[in-house]
Amino acid sequence: MGKVGIWMYQNGGGDVIEQKLVNKLQESGHEVITNINLRYAVAENGKILFNGENLYELDCFFSYNAGQQTKYQVYLYETLDKHVPCINNFKAFRISEDKFKTNDLLRQNGIRTADYFLCHREDVETIKKKFLEWGKVVFKTVDGWGGLGMALVDSKDKLDMILPFLNRTDMRFFYIEQFIDYDGSDFRVDLVDNEFIACYGRKAKEGDWRTNVTSGGSVILRDDCSDEVIELAKRASKALGMEIAGVDIIFDRKRQEYVVLEVNGIPAFATPEQEKLGLNFNDKKIDKIVELINKKIKDKK
Repeated sequence: MGKVGIWMYQNGGGDVIEQKLVNKLQESGHEVITNINLRYAVAENGKILFNGENLYELDCFFSYNAGQQTKYQVYLYETLDKHVPCINNFKAFRISEDKFKTNDLLRQNGIRTADYFLCHREDVETIKKKFLEWGKVVFKTVDGWGGLGMALVDSKDKLDMILPFLNRTDMRFFYIEQFIDYDGSDFRVDLVDNEFIACYGRKAKEGDWRTNVTSGGSVILRDDCSDEVIELAKRASKALGMEIAGVDIIFDRKRQEYVVLEVNGIPAFATPEQEKLGLNFNDKKIDKIVELINKKIKDKK
């Protein structure tokens, strides 16, 4: 029926997920090419070539590998998206990779996020004024993930210490969020084609405030995922135009409302260890992704 290209992460059981996905796609009559890492592709005379294949001849490209992204890979991804249906589409992917642009768009759609501001690195007085107003802030890189590049500042001494350090980096601007008073856990709502797949959570380790697993957080089951949380996640995904999304939501105890903290374009499948805990959504997610790919190919033709 069609030719599908896949670039899938391999760690944490990703190789098993990929094989299941390939099997399902082949059962649907598709030819599947795996391991399409655009880092090793070349563009030449109206083609993007990878191992002799002209990627413009794909009917769909499924890109699902956050850990190995390079600037070159993303650069070609943008161009490929203009010729081939990509999941996620590049525009949505690019926005979701940028915390400021994500929150700016969510706010434009009436969706509550952490209060934030962005300013030039030399605008130190604005940063100090905002810190005095908020009292507790989180410095973030706009394109970081997994909790990397974040710093919590809750005193003037810490602010005076971190600003000279940040000014020695190559950051051109600073993105800062007001710290939200929450219970140290979040909701991760998994969506495919804006349909609910699963909800689980992450909990920060003792003494930390970051829920990311790569920062020491642990995955937890969430039996308290309400319709309100799911609908908020769907609104966020729709606002960004994403085909696949993992929406992170926390409960603001001060304002007594749910807040979208982040929207991930490549939310991981459950690892074998997490499946043993009771996270059993992988097969459902694979089926929905195959349905989405089939729809993309049908619309293309």
